[in-house]
Amino acid sequence: MSSGPQDPADTSTGARFCFRHGDRETYISCQRCGRPICPECMNDASVGFHCPVCVAEASASVRKPRTMAGGLVPANVGAITWVIVGINAVIFLVAQARDEFGDSVLGNQLAMLGGSALAPNGDVLTGVADGGYWRLITAVFLHERIVHILFNMYALVLFGPMLEQALGRVRFIALYLTAGLAGSVLVYCLTAPNVPTVGASGAIYGLFGATFAVFARRGMELQGLFVLMAINLAITFLVPNISWQGHIGGLVAGLVLGLALAYAPRTRRTAVQVAAFVIVYAVMIAAVVARTAQLA
Repeated sequence: MSSGPQDPADTSTGARFCFRHGDRETYISCQRCGRPICPECMNDASVGFHCPVCVAEASASVRKPRTMAGGLVPANVGAITWVIVGINAVIFLVAQARDEFGDSVLGNQLAMLGGSALAPNGDVLTGVADGGYWRLITAVFLHERIVHILFNMYALVLFGPMLEQALGRVRFIALYLTAGLAGSVLVYCLTAPNVPTVGASGAIYGLFGATFAVFARRGMELQGLFVLMAINLAITFLVPNISWQGHIGGLVAGLVLGLALAYAPRTRRTAVQVAAFVIVYAVMIAAVVARTAQLA
């Protein structure tokens, strides 16, 4: 007569059975806890074998590696960068759909626009001053011309993976979005309310500022970065139809946050970094409130 799975602790027959597979006889025990284990449950150890439970407990107790800013080291460096590139590319393609007047249908709804306006097709475009606050962030993912998006995405791929590795994914995403938002806020405050603005340039310049902070923290050569930033700033102010407000807003926010992320003392790292973001957002909110009151 056959019998069901044996109790691992039952040694009445002189045999032991795997603690997970009660029908498998074994003479091997886990070196840590003593549980009987069959060949399927054996995990090589420096001495003998460990059971799956002990292996899982040991893995959970091992501290995961951290970046210089305290974030988790990303498994696939650059993954978030390419996700952002993909989002920008998809939005750019969708935005090519035009109405009968040649305006981008999506662009009319997502572009940065301080005050409300009437589109040629008769649609009312709600500006930030009238409650269209989404435009402050959606404009960061919108580009008008192919050269515009190619330049910004090239810069993102150039600096993004390095910053992902230095900061960790969560901090990198927070930095990118906050810098882009800061650029839009300065555009809102210093640009005529009827002038639409688009582009990820504020976020990209934020990466420039954060890269400077990371390079300085690591003691890396800064001359080449200075030259690159100087060239881009010169283009910003010398070439017409470029929103210098967006560039400067993103650059300043990226530099401030980059310094906080890179230089925060380890014992108070999270508190200092969160405080830096809170301060930046408080300044942006105050600026938006003041500008909105001015345009009312």
